[in-house]
Amino acid sequence: MMDLEQLVKHLPSNFSPVERELIKKAYHFAAKAHKRQKRASGQPYITHCVSVAIILADLEVAPELVIAGLLHDVVEDTSITLEDVSQDFGETVEKFVDGVTKLTSLPSISRGDQHEDEQVPIKKSERDKGSRKAELIAETLRKTFMAMGDDVRVVLIKLADRLHNMRTLGYLPKSRQERIAQETLDIFAPLANRLGIWQIKWELEDLGFRYVNPEKYKEIADNLAERRADREAEVQKIIKHLESVLQKADIKARISGRPKHIYSIYRKMIRNDQTFEMVRDLRGVRLIVEDNDSCYKALGIIHMHWRPIPSEFDDYIAAQKANNYQSLHTAVIYDDGKPLEVQIRTGEMHLNAEFGVAAHWRYKEGSSRLTDDYEQKVSMLQSLMVWHQEVDDAQEFVDGMKSDVFRDRVYILTPRGDIIDLPAGSTPIDFAYQVHTDVGHRCRGAKVNGKLVSLEYVLKTGDQVEVLAAKRGGPSRDWLNPNLGLVKTGRARSKIKQWFKLQDRELNLTQGKNLMEREFKRLGLKHVDLEMLVKEFKIKSVDDLRVSVGCGDIPIGRVVNKIADFEKESLDEELDLIFPAPSRKTSTDSIVVMGLKGIATTTARCCNPMPGDEIIGYITRGRGATIHRTDCPNVLRVKETERLIKVSWGKAEDTFPVAIQIKAYDRQGLMSDVSTTISNEGVQLLDLNLKMNQHLANINLVIAVEGISHLSRLLTRLENLPNVLEAKRKRPG
Repeated sequence: MMDLEQLVKHLPSNFSPVERELIKKAYHFAAKAHKRQKRASGQPYITHCVSVAIILADLEVAPELVIAGLLHDVVEDTSITLEDVSQDFGETVEKFVDGVTKLTSLPSISRGDQHEDEQVPIKKSERDKGSRKAELIAETLRKTFMAMGDDVRVVLIKLADRLHNMRTLGYLPKSRQERIAQETLDIFAPLANRLGIWQIKWELEDLGFRYVNPEKYKEIADNLAERRADREAEVQKIIKHLESVLQKADIKARISGRPKHIYSIYRKMIRNDQTFEMVRDLRGVRLIVEDNDSCYKALGIIHMHWRPIPSEFDDYIAAQKANNYQSLHTAVIYDDGKPLEVQIRTGEMHLNAEFGVAAHWRYKEGSSRLTDDYEQKVSMLQSLMVWHQEVDDAQEFVDGMKSDVFRDRVYILTPRGDIIDLPAGSTPIDFAYQVHTDVGHRCRGAKVNGKLVSLEYVLKTGDQVEVLAAKRGGPSRDWLNPNLGLVKTGRARSKIKQWFKLQDRELNLTQGKNLMEREFKRLGLKHVDLEMLVKEFKIKSVDDLRVSVGCGDIPIGRVVNKIADFEKESLDEELDLIFPAPSRKTSTDSIVVMGLKGIATTTARCCNPMPGDEIIGYITRGRGATIHRTDCPNVLRVKETERLIKVSWGKAEDTFPVAIQIKAYDRQGLMSDVSTTISNEGVQLLDLNLKMNQHLANINLVIAVEGISHLSRLLTRLENLPNVLEAKRKRPG
């Protein structure tokens, strides 16, 4: 009964006696249903249900949601039916419980013996089982996102469920902790942020970070604890000073210290490449004022008294965030010469900032009806789900949601001054499809701020974009090639695929066959088992596979990745033919010749390189490679530069040397563009040979790649350079 007493203490004061009795009834109902079940911690299962209900009660939502929090697992884990729930607690509670049950009908970390709590971690060697596990997780997340399109309140129960599971994660095996924590940082914390529920967001982030990077978490936590008392006293002095300054200006404000969260500190350290010592003196205060005018008036007073830091000012009142967050953010140099962060907002803005769209579910006595304002704001979230009906693959759907919903946002202007909200990293094609599907189909180019740009241009907040569209026509199949980076949002990808699906099957069959044959030829793959690919993609026939590739349902990159899993051993054998290992294998342990296996190395006496020196290898005749310092005079005098190879100290990742051939019409800057593309892909260049035949350039390279998919991405990039006719793998002999 202690659990029930705790829950009652957290219930909002304006819950009526009848509603309180119904919540108590739901507690006893759930306790009886879960009577024989235990958590991984050994505690009775009902403690989890009560904790979820308390999290919801603290958000001051309607009683039906609190009751659904208590009952969210009864249908899934016990003999209770939805009819039982409806009969005792009404249709609204039944709808919520049904929604959560649909979300959790696949693996969930809080469940009992038949669920994930009792499963043995899957070994990496069990490839099929691991693949199935990933598919189940992706499908679970897909259901979560789809439910958000039906009723966001169901997802709120799911977030409360995840939050309590994260609070009790310590009872699970370490491997499970890391996977669940990473999933929380990747999916559920950004989901809470997208819904604007800051209270849940920051706790999910800190708890996830605690298990994903425990050493860094402890380091920051310990550093914060050391100065907590001093910092709190310091902030109190600042608050009193601010109150005095604002009173003189006749501005009424409630001022409080702004809490520091470990994960946000860590992200600031990474973003600004700073140590903890460089960021820990950033103090934060929050001002709650009466109205919008008072926000700007308070901002002016603060800027008059202390020098603002220009790069630290953001006006989210005039341009609110996509999750409806509003506030003024600024930072000033305080009297002690150190930065002070300040947030200024009204009481209503603060309510929205803390609870997000959940602020519109906060219980008002006598009415639990959803307001029109709520409906308008939630429609924004539902619109993000529209394209899910066109995406069948669960992993593709989840990847699309990550890119479209959870990534940071940029705000782009149309020529008429309208604001278009897009995920960071979006391109002009993404913008065109956001404006209108037909504009996207006909997009042929774009002007950004009045200047022509390429279609892979990455848009930035404040850019004004004009789409240059043809009168008729459709998208290019190249737009779906992930190696080119032309399309970043799931919405645009789904619209392009839908367009190609509507084309004639025979046309898609031909296009798919040509695409696959061209890619296999380019990669030097002579005997690809297409039946194996049919089984892997779970489709009926080879022709269906070609049609799926032709219309873009299965990107050619996914086909290459599947082949890479099966071709690694044969690739190794082929590469040994190109670069046979020398008979004498006396490789120095501390020196790695990038991309070459088993090559003997000796240290040059002329410059005596030591670990820490920048080094380079020189291929000798019959004695392997001699290792020199890069500034060695003998190396600088070498004329046969093709005999110089890249080497490094320490162990390198496995790479494979591959010969490739590029044919292109010669132009100024051609070799520079080729070198830059190779460098940008993180590929080591092992050998280079250039031959000219009139205006045609034949470039033969030897590069070190990580596998077939890495090679495919590089060849695509090279082939899309101006004047390049083809880039393909060169076969031995």
